[in-house]
Amino acid sequence: MNPTTDVSEGDWVRGITIGQPWATCILAGKSPENRPRPWPWRGWVLIHAGRRLERSVLRDPLVATAICGRDLPLGAVIGAARRIDCHPDQGSERCTSPWAHRDAHHLVLADVQELALPIPARGQLGPWKLSSDLVARVLQQLPRLRP
Repeated sequence: MNPTTDVSEGDWVRGITIGQPWATCILAGKSPENRPRPWPWRGWVLIHAGRRLERSVLRDPLVATAICGRDLPLGAVIGAARRIDCHPDQGSERCTSPWAHRDAHHLVLADVQELALPIPARGQLGPWKLSSDLVARVLQQLPRLRP
């Protein structure tokens, strides 16, 4: 990144829309995030909770433990994470996370940070470019978030 570039421009960060309760599970430590295809973006992503709540998984013990006592905001950016890897499923011997789905691509996330106040926003499929206004609003809550 050019040192003269304003970090609020958003060229160094992308959005990722994840349905609830999965988005909140990531804030509680869920990794990897499962995707049907490889995901090319590496670096910082803003975690956007989609507008739908998948109620059928709320009683799953792993999910219920992760979301216990947490709000499940919909249609909002709720956190940030650094995507450090994406790989296809490597079998239960190598992908030992209870969150790893078989026959999926695993987005490995690190440095997860939760926003104190969710920021309403519209998401998209795949990695999406963020408006400078949205990046600026996130940086108000996470001022140390940088490329």
